[in-house]
Amino acid sequence: QVQLVESGGGLVQAGGSLRLSCAAPGRTYSPDAMAWFRQGPGKGREFVAAIVWNGGRTYYTESVKGRLTTSRDNGKNTVYLQMNNMKPEETAVYYCAEESSGRIRYSGRYDQALMYDYWGQGTQVTDSS
Repeated sequence: QVQLVESGGGLVQAGGSLRLSCAAPGRTYSPDAMAWFRQGPGKGREFVAAIVWNGGRTYYTESVKGRLTTSRDNGKNTVYLQMNNMKPEETAVYYCAEESSGRIRYSGRYDQALMYDYWGQGTQVTDSS
């Protein structure tokens, strides 16, 4: 069982920045992809970004392009979500997820929560404006 540990959440003003981290301590293999999803108050879980572990190709939902960036550090088994120019409506619990079964490479559906095998516990990001 893979453990994903998120950190970096907190209060952020509109227009401000925050960086989330998702570590997988003890993981001994490379996943196919890692992704970030979020769930705001009274809303469903929403895809934010994904990164293909080998090669680093990234995918983003339209509303965050140019402001949020996901990256990974292979040596640290960690994926990051740099969030700039944050908006109040982006208050949410942010989750990281891992896909390692290989199916996402065939489906190409990096934005689908059902594609992911493991999930972190989530980290809260709250607008403080």
